Amino acid sequence: MTVTEAATSKYAQAGDIRIHYNDVGDPSRPTVIFLHGAGPGASSWSNFTTNMESFAREYRVLLVDMPTWGKSDKVEIPAPKLTNFARVIRDFMDAIGLDKAAFVGNSYGGQVSLKVAIDYPERVRQVVVIGSAPVVRSIFAPFPAEGVKLIGSYYRGEGPSLEKLRAILSVLVYDPSLLTDDVIKERYEASLDPDAVRVHSLPAGPRQDLTSELERITAPTFIVWGMDDRAGALDVGLLMTKSIANAQMHIFNQCGHWAQVEHSDAFNDHVMTFLRATT
Repeated sequence: MTVTEAATSKYAQAGDIRIHYNDVGDPSRPTVIFLHGAGPGASSWSNFTTNMESFAREYRVLLVDMPTWGKSDKVEIPAPKLTNFARVIRDFMDAIGLDKAAFVGNSYGGQVSLKVAIDYPERVRQVVVIGSAPVVRSIFAPFPAEGVKLIGSYYRGEGPSLEKLRAILSVLVYDPSLLTDDVIKERYEASLDPDAVRVHSLPAGPRQDLTSELERITAPTFIVWGMDDRAGALDVGLLMTKSIANAQMHIFNQCGHWAQVEHSDAFNDHVMTFLRATT
């Protein structure tokens, strides 16, 4: 099966925010919503290109661009940000008539997925997070982590540049050979959208800490981490595994922040096995 971004591109009105998503696979099958990370130029299509076709053999795959990224509206999301992003995702599900879904979230997308599971548990079948850190401290690494600091500085100072983007992406992977010129060019061009520049240049606001809320998650949860992740400290994954009653964790060696890219075949197998076992 071969799919294209253009052929699967759709929009939905989630409250007052227009959300872009790619709809891949059989709509009669259980749905998995994929949510991307917060790096410059990110989208769910770009974050999960190496995964969507495998998942679409068994599931309806929705690759959702969160507000301020991809082709969705570039609007400021007020604090508390995770609470409000989760509300937007709930409104998106309402808009397309989707009662319940599994969630796969990379980094910030995983944080949003966890908050959806906390605030709207009836809408979440399972949660898979990849290097997500919905907390404000770590005992294993400096906080914020190196990759998060670089992302936060991308639109500041002299603004976006290819050199700054290459530095960010190099920190996010264990093997920099994955960063082809095409990958960097695509992300860089997306990061230059004037509305994205405007929104991401605004003050970041306070970071929302979900530590005390994690125990409220009842959905089966699969936590994926890279041993060499420089954008998410490993102990945060251990904390979540301990705090969420029905959680398990898988750690990939020789892996950075993008397990779904760096170990795509094994990632697909592990996550789909988890989804089948916990349906």
